[in-house]
Amino acid sequence: MSTPLAHPTARPVLVHSEELTRYSFGPDHPMGPGRVRLAMELAQHVGVLEAYDVIEPRPAIDELLRMVHSPAYLAALADGREHPEYGIGGEDNPVVTGLPAVASRIAAASATAAEMVWTGRARRAVNISGGLHHAMPSAANGFCLYNDAAIAIAWLLDHGASRVAYVDLDAHHGDGVELAFWNEPRVLTISVHETGLNLFPGTGYAHEIGGPDALGTAVNVPLPPHACDLQWLRAAKAVIPPLLGAFRPEILVSQHGTDPHASDPLTHLDISMDAMAVAQRQMGAWADRHCQGRWVAVGGGGYRRDAAARGWTHLLAEVAGTGLDASTPTPQDWSERLGEEGSPTMGDPHATIGDHALAGDQVYPDEPDPALVATSRAVFPWWGLQPYH
Repeated sequence: MSTPLAHPTARPVLVHSEELTRYSFGPDHPMGPGRVRLAMELAQHVGVLEAYDVIEPRPAIDELLRMVHSPAYLAALADGREHPEYGIGGEDNPVVTGLPAVASRIAAASATAAEMVWTGRARRAVNISGGLHHAMPSAANGFCLYNDAAIAIAWLLDHGASRVAYVDLDAHHGDGVELAFWNEPRVLTISVHETGLNLFPGTGYAHEIGGPDALGTAVNVPLPPHACDLQWLRAAKAVIPPLLGAFRPEILVSQHGTDPHASDPLTHLDISMDAMAVAQRQMGAWADRHCQGRWVAVGGGGYRRDAAARGWTHLLAEVAGTGLDASTPTPQDWSERLGEEGSPTMGDPHATIGDHALAGDQVYPDEPDPALVATSRAVFPWWGLQPYH
């Protein structure tokens, strides 16, 4: 049974504490220090945080983590040693003292955000430290120890939600969340990402549509390398709203990795900051249209500090409903602190989205991209929708 919205505050909730900024595998690792801290500093500078009620996450408990992760995996993380059988150790997920505790608090933060929205204490909530979508039930994976988004969704199911939609806009396939609910008809997962033919984790193809009891609830749009702004936005617009309309979710959980950005060193999409802000704004509109406004947003990947900070500052602005103009200046010392990657404004000079995309109009090519055609043919018929041709 759906919990009715009570009298939610007009102010969104940011679940955050200084501890969450410590999720780092070291200065020489792609998931290094400073990403979230810089985002918070930038959001403070442009005044976005004034719109929020900021609350600390509750402490994480094993009962919460066990909603997604196995007891054996939790025990392996707790003993502080390498466990290759659980993906712990090695180049991607090295053992870092104290990191599992930080990761567990990030998971608790996303669950807290879900609770705030589901219980009606806020219409929107965000955890920019979250979005660790690669973690598996019994393995660390892709720089991720605990899958906070999956844990938040599991919490929602455990507290009465009957239809939860998860939308992932990270450049990498949201494999861990998809796997957690592969055969769960109450959860719709949609991932718009760079094709696994070119990028980790090598999954997320159009024909991967869910388990036997949940066919059509796993949706993947694998885009080619160097997909541009309009191609990326079209993929989102052409797939997400029709499926949300058919699925009728009670709440939307979305992941906003900043690694689709053209500057990211690990990916190959050519998306501008301006287009990412448009997609974030549309996500809020879709939550309003299809989920009674219930929206939980989390961060994700992003391995260029400037892009991560700007992307999540835009996310905070869009969740708050204020938005930020692309011409808004970053701090005067931004380029000095970040070197060549530091942008003087919140937007990108190479943005190609155009006024029609900024206005939110549906923009489709005369001949839809092959990725859209393949995804729609694989999934749309399960929802009574007409595939693209």
